[in-house]
Amino acid sequence: MSAGNRKSLRICLLSYRSNPHSGGQGVYIRNLSRALADLGHRVEVVAGPPDPLLDDDVKLTMLPCLDLYNPEDLFRIPSLQELWNPINLIEWIGVSTMGFPETYTFGFRALQFLWNRFHEYDIVHDNQSLSYGVWAINKFIPTVATIHHPITVDREIAIQSVRSPWKKLKHLRWYSFVEMQKRVSKRLSRIITVSECAKKDIQKDFSIPADNFRVVPNGIDVHRFYPVPEIQREKNRIIVTNSADTPLKGLYYLLQAVAEIVKKREIRLIVVGTPKKNGGIVKLIQNLGIGKYVTFTGRIDNEEFVRQYAKAAMAVVPSVYEGFGLPVGEAMACGVPVISTTGGALPEVVGDAGILVPPADYQALANAILNLLDHPEYAQKIGDAGYKRMQEQFTWRAAAEKTVRVYREVMDDYRGF
Repeated sequence: MSAGNRKSLRICLLSYRSNPHSGGQGVYIRNLSRALADLGHRVEVVAGPPDPLLDDDVKLTMLPCLDLYNPEDLFRIPSLQELWNPINLIEWIGVSTMGFPETYTFGFRALQFLWNRFHEYDIVHDNQSLSYGVWAINKFIPTVATIHHPITVDREIAIQSVRSPWKKLKHLRWYSFVEMQKRVSKRLSRIITVSECAKKDIQKDFSIPADNFRVVPNGIDVHRFYPVPEIQREKNRIIVTNSADTPLKGLYYLLQAVAEIVKKREIRLIVVGTPKKNGGIVKLIQNLGIGKYVTFTGRIDNEEFVRQYAKAAMAVVPSVYEGFGLPVGEAMACGVPVISTTGGALPEVVGDAGILVPPADYQALANAILNLLDHPEYAQKIGDAGYKRMQEQFTWRAAAEKTVRVYREVMDDYRGF
C-alpha cells in the first residue's frame, strides 16, 4: 500500500506489558486499537503478558516470554530448556540482578516476529518499550512510539523516597533501561505523547527536539465509565483508584490526609485494588491507626468499578506526577466530583471542572476533602462539569484520528515525500 493511499492502514501496535486492568499503557492499547479499527484500519497488537483482552475483531499476537512478573508465579526459576533461548537467558539474568529487562527483551522478540512480515504492515507503533529492537525495526518500516511520560520522573521520585544508599542503588539498577530508551527515542522521527506537560518533560529529560513531538491526548472510554443515577452517593465516602506502593501515585499522602480528617469526622476511603502484602502502604495504614476507615476492593470488573464510582461522594487523585491521568478522566466521565493534584498533566485533564491542590501536600488534600464534604451543592456542580468535559473534549475516536495523522506523517517522511 502506498503512502498516497489515504483510505486505510495496516497497523502493528507493539506493547511489552499491557495489563488491561491497571496502568495507563494497557488501557491505551485496548482503547486505541478499538478506535483505530472503528475508523476502518486493520490493526494487529503484538504484546507481551498479560493478555490485554482486546475486542474479538482486533487481531492479537502474544509473544512468549518467561513472564517472571506473573503474580501467580512471581520470580519463578526457568527450566534449562527455556534458558537455552538467548533472549530468555538475558531476561532471567536481568531480573535476577534486580533489573527490569522486559522492555529490552520484548523489542528483540518483536524484531524476530516481524522479520519476515514487514511487508504486511504500513506502520509500526511502539507503546513505550523504546527498545533497541524497535530501533532496528525502524530501519525496515516506518515506526513511531508513544511515550506516556518520562520514566526519569519515576526514577527520581523512587530514589528520593528512600534513605538507604543500598535501596537507592536498587532503584538505579531497576531503572537502568531508561538510558536505552533515551537513545532509541532520538532515532525516531516522531514521538507521540499524551499532554503538553509530558511533551515538555520528555523533551527536557530525553533531549529530543520539540519538532519531533506530536501531542495526542488520551480518550476516556465513556461506554465503560458513565454515571449511574439510580445509585445514591454515600456521604463521606471517598474513592481512589490506585493501591500501588509506588511513590509516584501519591497514595501515601492521601492516607496521611485521611488520618488528619478522621480527627474531626468519620469518613470511608475505598481503594480500588490490592496492596502489596507487608508493603509500605499496609505499614503506613497500621502506623497511622486508620485501618477501620480504609477498605481495599481487590480486583473488580468494570461494572463494579462503575458502581463504586456511583456510590462515592468524591474521587481523589493524589498522584505526584501523571503524564496524562486516565483515573481522573474516568472518574469525571462517571460524574463524580474530583479532587486532583497539579502533578504533571493532571490540570490539562481536569481543567476548571474539579478541585486542584499541590502534589505531595497531605494537608492541602485534607482541606480540599473537608471543603467538598461540607458543600454538597458545589460537589454536584463540579461533578456535572467534569462529565460534560469528558463527553465533549476527550474521546478515543478523536485520539485515533489524530494518531492516524501522525502515522501518515511518519510514512511520508520515511519514503521521502
